[in-house]
Parts: sequence; C-alpha cells; structure tokens
Amino acid sequence: MDDLSKKKCVACDGSIPAYDLNTIHKYLKKVDGWNVKSDESKNFYLLKKFNFKNFVESQYFVNKIGTIAEEENHHPDIKFGWGYCEVKIFTHAIKGLAESDFILAAKIDKINDKSV
Repeated sequence: MDDLSKKKCVACDGSIPAYDLNTIHKYLKKVDGWNVKSDESKNFYLLKKFNFKNFVESQYFVNKIGTIAEEENHHPDIKFGWGYCEVKIFTHAIKGLAESDFILAAKIDKINDKSV
C-alpha cells in the first residue's frame, strides 16, 4: 500500500471527474478512520472527528492543519471547539473527491503521530 502522506496534492482545475463510490472505497482503505458522506446534491466528501483533552489542544491541531493546507494548497472545511475538531475534505472544483483529498487526509492523520 502506498503512503499517501508522502505525496503532494495536485491543484484541480475541474477538468477531471470526481471519483465514483468504488474508487472512493479503495482509497478509504489507505486512510485511517475517515468516513465518506454525501451532501444533498449527492456529492461525496470525507469527514473525520478528532477528540482532544481541551480547547488548546484542539486549536493547536487546527493550526497544524492550516499549515499543511497552505503547503498543499488544498483547504478543508474545519469546525472545532473545546475538545474536538471536525474536518471535511473535498475538491471544490469537481464537487467531489479526488486523490488529493485522500493525500490531505493522510497528512492530517500524521499530525498526531508527530510525523508532520
């Protein structure tokens, strides 16, 4: 299994199709604990909730995600508060998922491993 966290996100100009559910499930096996969801328009996205001991740990985690997102030029939706952070990832240009979404998810997972 290739380590997605070692790859770079590639900017999407909207010219590629979003992954179908079959491809999404293959990539889900390469990331840890992310869920695939769909919105009211049936567009797929990745979602994961992280739990922490307090607000400061949540904020630290969000700031690390921000640094990674800027480096990768791929920006997730983040919701956080006392003891939690929820991250939603998808490619806006294709209104769905592509490899870069899974790469970003893998890089986010490495934050807690102190590998990032």
